[in-house]
Formats: sequence, structure tokens, C-alpha cells
Amino acid sequence: MIGFVQNIVDALSLGSIYALAALGIGLLFGILRLINFAHGDFITIGAFALIVPSRNETAVMGIGSLPFIIMVPAVCAIVVIAALMSDRLVFRPLRRASSPTLMVASFSVGYLIQNSILVIFGARPKGIDLWSALGKQIAVGPLRVPQLELVTIGVTLLLMLALSAFLKKTPYGMQIRAAAEDFQMARYLGVKANSAIGVAFALSGILAAAVSLLYISQTGTLTNVLGVPLMLYAFIATVIGGMGSLVGAVVGGFTVGFLAVMLQAYLPDDLRSFRDAFVFGAVVLVLLVRPAGIIPTRALAQRV
Repeated sequence: MIGFVQNIVDALSLGSIYALAALGIGLLFGILRLINFAHGDFITIGAFALIVPSRNETAVMGIGSLPFIIMVPAVCAIVVIAALMSDRLVFRPLRRASSPTLMVASFSVGYLIQNSILVIFGARPKGIDLWSALGKQIAVGPLRVPQLELVTIGVTLLLMLALSAFLKKTPYGMQIRAAAEDFQMARYLGVKANSAIGVAFALSGILAAAVSLLYISQTGTLTNVLGVPLMLYAFIATVIGGMGSLVGAVVGGFTVGFLAVMLQAYLPDDLRSFRDAFVFGAVVLVLLVRPAGIIPTRALAQRV
């Protein structure tokens, strides 16, 4: 029983990472019908923002050595600027392009970021020690829970509540919701498209920065493609949750995290190396039953 509860905590922690990443994807898809495959590379930018350019295997902390209250906003600002620049330079000129064209453009932005990091930081993976004090365990009866997992779950809940309040209570948030519901009608009613999209890109950048900090504090390794696996799982979470549904993105993220942890824990030893295959197989089963996702959305009107 203790082992099962521990696995539940692990699943909530991993699911939190996937849920935050999926939210960043869902925000942009809701308005632009853009599956932003560069979102994982924005996560990578947030991780590399912590260190100074160096080709050594051991990272030299830059922003990462600053006090927490300064470091976190600084990393968020860097990722938000990168996200806004991608919108201004790439996606805004393609506003009226088809969804496949936007998707190809996002791939191009992602590859540009990956190779730029290679040029600046080199190809060697780098070790980084971020918030190592959170590696200590908290005893809850016979259960031993790493502080970092509790922090990850707590930060995710706070960000979800903050995003929900922003979307429901602020003018820009209501514009984003209106644009996600019916982009063309929202423009007719006076919603400034570029402003709403820019805010959505900024929010996705903040979520990407949060994911990068939480993920790096767990793994401690930097590579130029560290965000790519996260992007893959987040995209899967978005699909099974319901494309365009932010609630669905969260549910999908936790679902994928739960599947990954439980399969790793309870599959026979000789099958654990095939865990991802079982996860994707389960995803296929979910989509066969619910092709539109667990929580489908009505926001599928064609963007103009």
C-alpha cells in the first residue's frame, strides 16, 4: 500500500510537468489553431538561460546563481521575449496561412533554437545543480516524499489557479477566451487579434519557463533537445484531453503521467523497457473510445 501511494505521488509530480507543458500548447491552439512544436524548445531556452555560454560539461551558473526572487522572473522574462519574438517575426506574417503551414513554421523555429544553442553552448550535455536542497525527503508516517515532488505539484496547482483567474477575471483573459471560442466573431466584436495572440504567447512562455525550472531541478542535465520529449508527451496529453480545451490539456497531462509511472512500476521487468509503447497504445485506446478527446471543446470553428 505504501508503494502504491508513493507511485501516486510520483504520478502527480510527473503529470504536473506534462499538464503545464500541455497548457502552453493548448493556449495557442485555442486561438491560432497552431500546434506549436517549438514550445518544447522554449522550455530548453528557459533551462539554458540559467547558465553562461560555455562548452564545458559542467555548467557555470549565471542567472541561476541569483536569489530565487530575481532568478525566476528573469528566466520567465527571457522565455517570454523569445516566444513574443517568434510570434512577431514568424507567426504574425503567417496569420492567414493554413494550419499545416503554421505547423511547419513551428518546426522551423524549433530547429533554429536547437542549433543556435549548439552554436552558443556546444554539443556536450551539461550538469547543473538547481535547488538541490529540495531533494530531501519528508516523512509522512511510513511514506517518504521528496520535497521537490511536493513543490512541483504545489507550483502546478498555483499556476493553474492563477491562469484560470486571469482568463476569467481580466479583460485580456476574456478576449483570449472569446477568440478561442470563435476567432472571427471575436474580431467583429472588437477584440484586437494581435494583442490577444501576443498575450497568449506570453502566457505560454511563462508556462514553458516554469516547466524548464521544475524539470531541470529534477534531472540536472542540459541538452539542446531537452524540451523535445516533453513536447511530445505534452502534445499527446493535449490530443487525448481535447484539442483547444485547457481543462482537457490538464486532464490529459495527468493521465499521461499516471500511465507512465504506473506502467513503469507494475510492468514485468522484461517489459519495462517498452513502457512508452504501452503508454502510446493506451492513448490509441482512449482515442478510439473518445476521438475528440476526454473533454472536447466547441472551439473548432475555422480561423480566418
